[in-house]
Amino acid sequence: MTTMTTTTPILTSHHDPQLRLPHRRTTSTTFSRAPHHQSATTSLTSRVSMFDNVIIDARTAYLFSKLGYLPTLIWRKNRSLLNPFRPDPSLNSSDPDLSGPFLYYISFSLFQLLAEKVQFGIILGWIAISSVFLYSVLNFLAGRHGSLDLYRCVSVVGYCLMSVVLFSAAALFLPPIGSSVVVAAVFVVWATRVCSRLLAKDSLGCSEHRVLIAFPCLLIYTLFSLLVMF
Repeated sequence: MTTMTTTTPILTSHHDPQLRLPHRRTTSTTFSRAPHHQSATTSLTSRVSMFDNVIIDARTAYLFSKLGYLPTLIWRKNRSLLNPFRPDPSLNSSDPDLSGPFLYYISFSLFQLLAEKVQFGIILGWIAISSVFLYSVLNFLAGRHGSLDLYRCVSVVGYCLMSVVLFSAAALFLPPIGSSVVVAAVFVVWATRVCSRLLAKDSLGCSEHRVLIAFPCLLIYTLFSLLVMF
Protein backbone atom coordinates (compact mmCIF):
# COMPACT_ATOMS: atom_id res chain seq x y z
CA MET A 1 0.00 0.00 0.00
CA THR A 2 1.50 3.13 -1.18
CA THR A 3 0.74 6.45 0.45
CA MET A 4 1.00 9.51 -1.69
CA THR A 5 1.66 12.77 -0.01
CA THR A 6 1.15 16.03 -1.77
CA THR A 7 3.02 19.13 -0.78
CA THR A 8 1.47 22.45 -1.30
CA PRO A 9 3.96 25.01 -2.44
CA ILE A 10 4.39 27.80 0.00
CA LEU A 11 4.20 31.19 -1.59
CA THR A 12 6.72 33.59 -0.34
CA SER A 13 6.95 37.23 -0.75
CA HIS A 14 9.49 36.64 -3.47
CA HIS A 15 6.92 34.88 -5.66
CA ASP A 16 3.88 36.99 -4.73
CA PRO A 17 4.65 40.65 -4.09
CA GLN A 18 1.01 41.36 -3.18
CA LEU A 19 1.59 39.86 0.26
CA ARG A 20 3.59 42.95 1.16
CA LEU A 21 0.87 45.42 0.23
CA PRO A 22 -0.81 45.61 3.65
CA HIS A 23 2.52 46.23 5.27
CA ARG A 24 3.22 48.99 2.79
CA ARG A 25 -0.14 50.60 3.43
CA THR A 26 0.38 50.54 7.17
CA THR A 27 3.77 52.12 6.81
CA SER A 28 2.51 54.82 4.48
CA THR A 29 -0.39 55.57 6.83
CA THR A 30 1.96 55.90 9.76
CA PHE A 31 4.26 58.33 7.95
CA SER A 32 1.36 60.45 6.66
CA ARG A 33 0.16 61.22 10.18
CA ALA A 34 3.53 62.33 11.54
CA PRO A 35 3.81 65.73 9.75
CA HIS A 36 0.27 66.71 10.82
CA HIS A 37 1.05 65.97 14.46
CA GLN A 38 4.35 67.84 14.24
CA SER A 39 2.76 70.95 12.69
CA ALA A 40 0.07 71.01 15.39
CA THR A 41 2.73 70.82 18.11
CA THR A 42 4.74 73.63 16.49
CA SER A 43 1.72 75.92 16.22
CA LEU A 44 0.78 75.27 19.84
CA THR A 45 4.34 76.03 20.97
CA SER A 46 4.41 79.30 18.98
CA ARG A 47 1.11 80.39 20.50
CA VAL A 48 2.33 79.68 24.02
CA SER A 49 5.58 81.62 23.42
CA MET A 50 3.63 84.53 21.94
CA PHE A 51 1.35 84.60 24.99
CA ASP A 52 4.39 84.58 27.30
CA ASN A 53 5.93 87.50 25.39
CA VAL A 54 2.72 89.52 25.74
CA ILE A 55 2.67 88.89 29.50
CA ILE A 56 6.33 89.89 29.85
CA ASP A 57 5.80 93.09 27.85
CA ALA A 58 2.77 94.02 29.95
CA ARG A 59 4.68 93.43 33.19
CA THR A 60 7.65 95.45 31.92
CA ALA A 61 5.43 98.37 30.90
CA TYR A 62 3.69 98.27 34.30
CA LEU A 63 7.03 98.25 36.13
CA PHE A 64 8.36 101.16 34.04
CA SER A 65 5.20 103.17 34.69
CA LYS A 66 5.53 102.62 38.44
CA LEU A 67 9.18 103.66 38.38
CA GLY A 68 8.41 106.71 36.25
CA TYR A 69 10.55 105.48 33.36
CA LEU A 70 8.68 106.06 30.09
CA PRO A 71 10.96 105.79 27.05
CA THR A 72 8.42 107.35 24.67
CA LEU A 73 7.96 110.38 26.91
CA ILE A 74 11.73 110.80 27.34
CA TRP A 75 12.21 110.63 23.58
CA ARG A 76 9.53 113.27 22.96
CA LYS A 77 11.12 115.61 25.48
CA ASN A 78 14.58 115.16 24.00
CA ARG A 79 13.27 115.75 20.51
CA SER A 80 11.58 118.94 21.70
CA LEU A 81 14.79 120.20 23.34
CA LEU A 82 16.82 119.63 20.19
CA ASN A 83 15.23 122.79 18.78
CA PRO A 84 16.36 125.65 21.07
CA PHE A 85 14.08 128.13 19.34
CA ARG A 86 10.80 126.28 19.78
CA PRO A 87 10.81 123.85 22.74
CA ASP A 88 7.50 122.45 23.92
CA PRO A 89 6.84 123.56 27.55
CA SER A 90 3.75 121.38 27.88
CA LEU A 91 5.78 118.16 27.95
CA ASN A 92 7.73 119.20 31.05
CA SER A 93 4.89 120.97 32.81
CA SER A 94 2.36 118.15 32.45
CA ASP A 95 4.60 115.08 32.97
CA PRO A 96 7.81 115.91 34.86
CA ASP A 97 10.15 112.99 35.53
CA LEU A 98 13.65 112.31 36.75
CA SER A 99 14.51 109.37 34.50
CA GLY A 100 15.82 111.56 31.69
CA PRO A 101 17.88 113.79 34.01
CA PHE A 102 19.36 110.69 35.65
CA LEU A 103 20.45 109.36 32.25
CA TYR A 104 22.07 112.70 31.44
CA TYR A 105 23.80 112.75 34.81
CA ILE A 106 25.26 109.28 34.21
CA SER A 107 26.27 110.19 30.65
CA PHE A 108 27.91 113.43 31.74
CA SER A 109 29.82 111.66 34.50
CA LEU A 110 31.00 108.90 32.16
CA PHE A 111 32.23 111.38 29.54
CA GLN A 112 34.14 113.19 32.26
CA LEU A 113 35.56 109.88 33.38
CA LEU A 114 36.82 109.27 29.83
CA ALA A 115 38.58 112.63 30.13
CA GLU A 116 40.27 111.35 33.31
CA LYS A 117 38.02 113.41 35.62
CA VAL A 118 36.17 111.61 38.41
CA GLN A 119 33.31 114.05 39.13
CA PHE A 120 30.26 111.93 39.94
CA GLY A 121 29.67 113.60 43.30
CA ILE A 122 30.50 117.10 42.06
CA ILE A 123 28.03 116.92 39.17
CA LEU A 124 25.27 115.50 41.35
CA GLY A 125 25.85 118.17 43.99
CA TRP A 126 25.80 120.97 41.43
CA ILE A 127 22.54 119.69 39.95
CA ALA A 128 20.92 119.66 43.39
CA ILE A 129 22.24 123.09 44.39
CA SER A 130 21.34 124.71 41.07
CA SER A 131 17.83 123.27 41.19
CA VAL A 132 17.22 124.60 44.70
CA PHE A 133 18.71 127.95 43.69
CA LEU A 134 16.45 128.30 40.63
CA TYR A 135 13.44 127.13 42.63
CA SER A 136 14.02 129.82 45.26
CA VAL A 137 14.68 132.60 42.75
CA LEU A 138 11.67 131.81 40.57
CA ASN A 139 9.26 131.49 43.46
CA PHE A 140 10.54 134.80 44.78
CA LEU A 141 9.88 136.44 41.40
CA ALA A 142 6.49 134.81 40.94
CA GLY A 143 5.22 135.41 44.47
CA ARG A 144 1.81 133.93 45.15
CA HIS A 145 1.15 133.34 41.49
CA GLY A 146 4.00 130.86 41.08
CA SER A 147 3.17 127.23 40.32
CA LEU A 148 6.66 125.75 40.10
CA ASP A 149 7.56 122.95 42.50
CA LEU A 150 11.01 121.58 43.25
CA TYR A 151 10.43 118.26 41.47
CA ARG A 152 9.54 120.00 38.22
CA CYS A 153 12.49 122.37 38.57
CA VAL A 154 14.93 119.45 38.95
CA SER A 155 13.39 117.80 35.89
CA VAL A 156 13.81 120.93 33.75
CA VAL A 157 17.39 121.56 34.90
CA GLY A 158 18.31 117.93 34.25
CA TYR A 159 16.79 117.79 30.77
CA CYS A 160 18.41 121.06 29.74
CA LEU A 161 21.74 119.51 30.71
CA MET A 162 21.57 117.68 27.37
CA SER A 163 23.57 120.35 25.54
CA VAL A 164 26.32 120.27 28.17
CA VAL A 165 26.47 116.48 27.84
CA LEU A 166 26.92 116.86 24.09
CA PHE A 167 29.67 119.39 24.73
CA SER A 168 31.43 117.00 27.12
CA ALA A 169 31.34 114.32 24.40
CA ALA A 170 32.67 116.74 21.77
CA ALA A 171 35.36 118.02 24.13
CA LEU A 172 37.05 114.61 24.00
CA PHE A 173 38.10 115.40 20.41
CA LEU A 174 38.71 119.16 20.74
CA PRO A 175 41.87 120.96 21.84
CA PRO A 176 41.75 122.19 25.44
CA ILE A 177 42.18 125.86 24.51
CA GLY A 178 40.88 127.93 21.65
CA SER A 179 38.00 126.44 19.73
CA SER A 180 36.61 124.67 22.82
CA VAL A 181 35.69 128.05 24.33
CA VAL A 182 33.61 128.97 21.28
CA VAL A 183 31.92 125.57 21.26
CA ALA A 184 31.24 125.85 24.99
CA ALA A 185 29.61 129.27 24.47
CA VAL A 186 27.29 127.83 21.82
CA PHE A 187 26.15 124.96 24.02
CA VAL A 188 25.73 127.19 27.08
CA VAL A 189 23.53 129.62 25.14
CA TRP A 190 21.53 126.68 23.86
CA ALA A 191 20.93 125.31 27.38
CA THR A 192 20.17 128.78 28.77
CA ARG A 193 17.62 129.58 26.11
CA VAL A 194 15.74 126.30 26.49
CA CYS A 195 15.81 126.29 30.29
CA SER A 196 14.68 129.91 30.64
CA ARG A 197 11.81 129.37 28.21
CA LEU A 198 10.57 126.27 30.02
CA LEU A 199 10.88 127.74 33.50
CA ALA A 200 9.27 131.04 32.49
CA LYS A 201 6.27 129.15 31.21
CA ASP A 202 6.04 126.93 34.29
CA SER A 203 6.71 129.45 37.08
CA LEU A 204 5.33 132.74 35.75
CA GLY A 205 2.85 131.43 33.20
CA CYS A 206 4.29 133.60 30.43
CA SER A 207 7.56 134.23 28.60
CA GLU A 208 7.76 138.00 29.18
CA HIS A 209 10.20 137.70 32.09
CA ARG A 210 12.42 135.21 30.36
CA VAL A 211 15.39 137.58 30.47
CA LEU A 212 15.28 137.65 34.29
CA ILE A 213 15.27 133.87 34.43
CA ALA A 214 17.97 133.53 31.76
CA PHE A 215 20.66 135.11 33.94
CA PRO A 216 20.71 132.46 36.71
CA CYS A 217 20.37 129.75 34.05
CA LEU A 218 23.41 131.19 32.27
CA LEU A 219 25.42 131.04 35.49
CA ILE A 220 24.42 127.43 36.16
CA TYR A 221 25.30 126.02 32.75
CA THR A 222 28.46 128.10 32.56
CA LEU A 223 29.64 126.34 35.73
CA PHE A 224 28.87 122.96 34.17
CA SER A 225 30.82 123.88 31.05
CA LEU A 226 33.77 124.92 33.19
CA LEU A 227 33.85 121.39 34.57
CA VAL A 228 34.38 120.16 31.04
CA MET A 229 37.08 122.65 30.06
CA PHE A 230 39.16 122.52 33.27
